[in-house]
Amino acid sequence: MTRLGDLERAVMDVLWDRGAGAGATVREVAEALRDRELAYTTVMTVLDRLAGKGMVEREREGRAWRYRPAASREAHIARLMLDALDLAGSRDAALVRFARSVTGTEAEVLRAALDEEAGDTPATAGPVATDRPPVVKRQV
Repeated sequence: MTRLGDLERAVMDVLWDRGAGAGATVREVAEALRDRELAYTTVMTVLDRLAGKGMVEREREGRAWRYRPAASREAHIARLMLDALDLAGSRDAALVRFARSVTGTEAEVLRAALDEEAGDTPATAGPVATDRPPVVKRQV
């Protein structure tokens, strides 16, 4: 997964905040980032590079391009987290350390997601508080 620079992240935040279906033209992104005082061509170059990296998709809209995120912000962050795990000497140790660092509410969300993945609870059940430690599943 591609790590984003500061300006790339700001551009992606504009697109993610607009919603996956809406997208934006270069002009609309430049307007949303007007406090940064960026040249139109700078925003155009960043969007073109993001398209080249597969981060955004674009389609013609008249004479302009409309850019949309190729994946959700959450999917991007999840990919970054998985990439970070790949850097760990021990994925298991990194996962355990991460699990011990989350808040109680975050642990409940993780636990419910893992239970749902394992088929232990229906998808509509939502987070369930238990006294057991977080379960860490590893794909081989």
